[in-house]
Amino acid sequence: MSTAFPLETMKENNPFDTTTPQVTGVYDLTPDQLLLDQEQHESEVRSYPRRLPLAIKRAYGALVEDTRGQVFLDCLAGAGTLSLGYNHPEINQALKDQLDTGLPYQTLDITTEAKANFISKVKAFLPEEFAENAAIQFCGPSGADAVEAAIKLAKQTTGRNTMFAFRGAYHGMTNGTMGMMGNLSTKARRTGLMSDVHFMPFPYSIRCPFGIGGDEGARAGIRYIERMLGDDESGIMKPAAIIVEPVQGEGGAIPAPAFWLRELRRICDEHGILLIFDEIQCGVGKTGYRMAYEESGINPDILCLSKAIGGGLPMSILVFNKKIDTWKAGEHTGTFRGNQLAMVSGAKALEIIERDNLVDHAHVAGQYLRHGLEGIQSRVSCIADVRGKGLMLGVEVVKANGETNKFGEPAADGELTLAIQRAALERGLMVEKGGREGSVIRFLPPMIISYEQIDFALRTFEEAINVAVAQQEAK
Repeated sequence: MSTAFPLETMKENNPFDTTTPQVTGVYDLTPDQLLLDQEQHESEVRSYPRRLPLAIKRAYGALVEDTRGQVFLDCLAGAGTLSLGYNHPEINQALKDQLDTGLPYQTLDITTEAKANFISKVKAFLPEEFAENAAIQFCGPSGADAVEAAIKLAKQTTGRNTMFAFRGAYHGMTNGTMGMMGNLSTKARRTGLMSDVHFMPFPYSIRCPFGIGGDEGARAGIRYIERMLGDDESGIMKPAAIIVEPVQGEGGAIPAPAFWLRELRRICDEHGILLIFDEIQCGVGKTGYRMAYEESGINPDILCLSKAIGGGLPMSILVFNKKIDTWKAGEHTGTFRGNQLAMVSGAKALEIIERDNLVDHAHVAGQYLRHGLEGIQSRVSCIADVRGKGLMLGVEVVKANGETNKFGEPAADGELTLAIQRAALERGLMVEKGGREGSVIRFLPPMIISYEQIDFALRTFEEAINVAVAQQEAK
């Protein structure tokens, strides 16, 4: 059991809580009554409770306590939504203060002081060159709605219908966004998804479609795209836009090389194609850059933001060059695009990230975490790759016996990945899985994670690997 929990002992002047779960033995993960009730009353579509079977009682910072009193270190953080962790005291106070002023919960797209302040904070956080000519569009509360708006904006601006997306992409779960999704199992029973989407190769070194890998494999992908656009027999019409995640999240925490993003920008400029960056998961500091694309030194035409931009509350926005603001009034609306509380929490979160230098912390702490994961890789036989950027990292799990697939690549082991995730949870560590064949353990902790907590994560993760591999070998 674990007993330490810092809600009553938090240090208000220290942005990094150093408390870690104190675990003896393994946690009890048998379903309690809340989980049994959830199973009875909620749809079969629920997903996280199947792999993370716990009912949350309370949470603070990077720690979560379940209804049994067991405390976990959360390296998932609401799939990247909770950049400052749970219940940040300043965000909580900002929300309370605003409620006491009589601020409405939502106002459609009628403006308020809270909205004006949020816009100011967002523009100050973005690269200056991009922000100075940018318009902000408030969308519905989910990231998928921002992507849907981006699709519509690109198509109406260019007059074209085709879209280019990338293998491994994830942009949401609506009709249009699923049409640009890489994952086939999620789409298997769907019909009538957005048509005229073509999937290009994304740089993926250990599973390069050209069998090259590294920077040369990425360059081959650029050549593939450029050659297609220059081929009058390619069979594919010029797209309205190319949409890309600078760091693929659900696809397995795969970062795009900076030079590759620059080449995409060049191709789009030469062909009159709009470049859309989907930073719904990778944006707002967690990669060690304010926006993940900044390392490339270029800017998109359209930027999709959600998750962390709302400071933990539902919010999604588009940011785009005013030159392509081709909307007519009311062409993309939504009742909850005026979520005032999300504007308050989002503005306060950006203020805290700036004040506490959390982007720099994400960069340095991310290097620390990555170095630790690479150390584990050197001591076990089931990790083929450690990758990512900042505090958005992935560990690709493969067959511990060295088995390869038909392409001569390390064979993915989704079953072992699931066992590692379970063993980690039993020892107080919450991590996510994803990637090809579900074989990537994903680390996406809040930006306020401390080095002591990272050390706990590394110790627990290595123990979980050893336990899971031993169990697999014993079968």
